[in-house]
Parts: sequence; C-alpha cells; structure tokens
Amino acid sequence: MDTVECVVIGAGVVGLATARALAMAGREVIVLEAEDHIGSGVSSRNSEVIHAGIYYPQGSLKARLCVQGRDALYAYCAERQLPHARCGKLIVATDPAQLPDLERLRRAGLANGVEDLAWLSADQAQTLEPALACVAALHSPSTGIIDSHALMLSLQGEAEAAGAMIAFLTPVSAMDIRPDGVAVTTGQDTTPSLLSRLVVNCAGLNAPDLAMATEGLCPTDRATPHYAKGSYFTLAGRSPFSRLIYPTPEPGGLGVHLTLDMGGQAKFGPDVEWVSGPDYDVDPRRAERFYGAVRRYWPGLPDDALVPGYAGVRPKISGPGQPAADFRIHPVGTARSGMIHLYGIESPGLTASLAIADHVVNLTMGLADA
Repeated sequence: MDTVECVVIGAGVVGLATARALAMAGREVIVLEAEDHIGSGVSSRNSEVIHAGIYYPQGSLKARLCVQGRDALYAYCAERQLPHARCGKLIVATDPAQLPDLERLRRAGLANGVEDLAWLSADQAQTLEPALACVAALHSPSTGIIDSHALMLSLQGEAEAAGAMIAFLTPVSAMDIRPDGVAVTTGQDTTPSLLSRLVVNCAGLNAPDLAMATEGLCPTDRATPHYAKGSYFTLAGRSPFSRLIYPTPEPGGLGVHLTLDMGGQAKFGPDVEWVSGPDYDVDPRRAERFYGAVRRYWPGLPDDALVPGYAGVRPKISGPGQPAADFRIHPVGTARSGMIHLYGIESPGLTASLAIADHVVNLTMGLADA
C-alpha cells in the first residue's frame, strides 16, 4: 500500500482550490477524481455567479467565506486575466408585499459586510434596466460572473505546478480510519491502495455517501444528503439586460433568476425540484412555470423564447421544510490520522472556493496539533 501525506477527493472547483492551497503550503497532495476530467459535477452545472454575500445568516460559514472568497476571487481573476465581469445585479420586488423581504436582504447584506448595496425605487431600477418591471430593487454592484472552467483550469495548473498530482478515473469506494492514517480503497479493488495522513472529502454530491462508507467514523461525523434539482432555460435571442436580475428568494433557492455568461447569453434558473438522486434531464414542460416567474420582472419575455438548457443538483444537507443548512466543514481525527469532510457545499461554493481552501488548510493545522 502506497503512502501519501494528503488525499483530496474530487476535482471540482473546491477540490482543486483545496489541492492548490495544500500543495502551496508544502504538502504532498494526490487528488482522486472519479471522472476523466475536472469539474464534471456541481462545478459545471451552476449559474457561474460571483456572489456578494447577501443571503446568508450573519456569522455563518456561508456568509464569512462568501465575502472573503468574493474578494479573493476577483483579485485572483484580475491577476491571471481570467474571464470574469463585475456586472452587478438587481434583486427585485415585484409586489409591495415583498418589500419587507427586500429590506431583510439589505440588512443581512450589511451585517455580512456587503457595504455597497443600494436601495432603488422602481424608476431608478428601470433607468438602469428599462425592460425591468418592479416596485423596488436592491442594487449589488459587487456581484459578478465568471468562466468557471477557466478558473478550474487555472487552479489545476497551479496545483500541479506546486507538486499536486491528479488521478482521473479513480473513484473512492471505501475508507478506513486507522491509527497510522486513513486507508483509501478505489475502484473495484477489495483492499486499500493508499494510506494517507490526511483525507479531504470534497466529493460534492457524493461527500455524505463517502462518509457513510468510512469505517471508524462516528454517526455524528456524517451528514444526510438531500438533492434539490435546478433546471435552466436559455434565452433564444439577445438579452435586454446588462445586469443579473434576481427575484426575492423562495424556499430551497434564490428564485428563477436571469444570469448572463461571458458571451452575453442569458439563462434563467434554477428552479427547485426535490429529487431522490442526481438527475440532469431538463423537462421542457417546466418552461411554463419559468414563463410565469420571469414575466413578473420581465413582462416583455416573448413567447417561445425559452429553450431547455441544462440542470444541476444542489448538494444540500437540509431537506424540504427544514431551515437552510450552513456549509459544514468537519474535521475528524488526530495528527497521524485525519479527515476533513465538506458537506453541503452548494451556492455560494464557487464564490467561496478560495476561502474554503484556506479554511481547510487552517483546519489541518489544528489536526496536526491534536
């Protein structure tokens, strides 16, 4: 059985950022990825938005790591000339009954350190975006968009330049916490092939299942997965908006919002559909609900303008009707045998990826001291 200092499971944006941070801290790192390329899961099926940090409870990991990650991500992209844009967004109230919700978002953003939020009247919002219909809006100029694949390629290159190695087509099937390290079994093997002092579980949707397949892990160190599917529809034709447009949030998500990619193509979504497991088919019949949701803030949306796009699944650890769970970044073990499990890394995981990686590195220091 080969030995290694650190194993990172998953080559999505958080796994790559974590591998990079660990390697740059002088650690020996191997990334184990089940697929044959990077970012095949949650990281390639999202809105590619750089979030400002508005929606999350004050003091939560989501709030803190989103704001830290946002600033780090803008600096990272600027230094490396990665495709991104600080385009801003409007969060809109389309009914007077939603104004208290908008005010709560404004206060939450301020509490989290988002200091550039501006309350706009309907006329002010429509001056910025003439096609918009609303009774009021919050303007978030520090919200942006990013080419997530370009980001992941950069993180991969820097991780490898710092000495990290990525093993593709290497799914982890079981783990065993032992006194001298964590034994890792991959693929169809029946015996472990690696012994690692530290394992960081960045497997996204599969992170709770991997914890369940770990011998020596207490039930309280595990998490229960819940899957919230979100479908996206793309706009056939040119978008009349230059900023992102978000409604007030709904249970399970942020509502059917309009986002833009780096080429200016508009897409709408995601909606919320609780499912029993990953499912990436987009049902064209869901477009009917999208038309109704979008026309609340864009009455001019033409008929037959929405084309089925793609779907993603949020790796939630809270289910329907439950309070939204925070990120859970959970260290287990001692100096000789440690694990860190990353549960529920949904939005704003992309925005927070660099800050999450730094947080994980800091946690490894605590394991080393244990």
